[in-house]
Amino acid sequence: MSSVAFIGLGVMGTPMARHLAAAGHQVTVYNRTPEKALAWVALYGNRAAPTPREAAEGVEFVFLCVGDDNDVRDVVYGPDGALAGAGAGAVLIDHTTASAEVAKELAEAAAEFGVGFVDAPVSGGQAGAENGQLTIMCGADDEAFYELAKPVMAVYAKASALMGAAGSGQLTKMVNQILIAGIVQGLAEGLNFAVRAGLDPEQVTEVIKYGAAQSWQLENRGRTMVRDEFDFGFAVEWMRKDLAIVLDEAHRNGARLPVTALIDQFYAQVIARGGKRWDTSSLINLLAND
Repeated sequence: MSSVAFIGLGVMGTPMARHLAAAGHQVTVYNRTPEKALAWVALYGNRAAPTPREAAEGVEFVFLCVGDDNDVRDVVYGPDGALAGAGAGAVLIDHTTASAEVAKELAEAAAEFGVGFVDAPVSGGQAGAENGQLTIMCGADDEAFYELAKPVMAVYAKASALMGAAGSGQLTKMVNQILIAGIVQGLAEGLNFAVRAGLDPEQVTEVIKYGAAQSWQLENRGRTMVRDEFDFGFAVEWMRKDLAIVLDEAHRNGARLPVTALIDQFYAQVIARGGKRWDTSSLINLLAND
């Protein structure tokens, strides 16, 4: 068993840290809202630290799961940051969905402290985190860092893979988000068409899932979409954050993403309707209530 720090106890980080504790790892948690860290300890034992530095002191692995690039920098750098506390030989593992640029930056900064680095964004949402069924897309400049981290991450992952050098995990996550956006928009259009054509959309969903249009989104969101239920899942505001990262990277590498850019604007319309915390499947709301 390993000694680990887990920084960031949001809807994803809280269950991921819980899985680490349940597997017998010694877990020190940190959250920028201290009450969340203390509440986690009250439920799952182990200990909370008042700063990222103190959380990272003496541990073998430091996990991050925060909001965006700036949040990552806030908890990693500076006199109270995780790198100031991490000892040489520790491995910093970032589960935040962030830019590939910040991943490369962190890899360089960690190396100066003798610390390994793996960028490791996840897919599977809150349900995947709760059930230990996440998919992890990893990037590391040294494969050894990934090999060290892999068995520890396995307590909340159904699959993980090393995609290349630092930043490659984040780039793979961008592909994931491009695909999800397109699938959800197609599903929204198809189900809205079914309703307007007089079909039973739940029956349509049931039969289609056995054919070539099958997808996780169809099976897990089809029924709730036609019921106008969106108070769960992956929030639209976070999807827009992810798509902003995607579109910025596409501007940098020259990839054309006309459909993704359009769907990003559809999500902006959902937010304008008050749906920033709705699940991403709420795209159908724009079509059903136009």
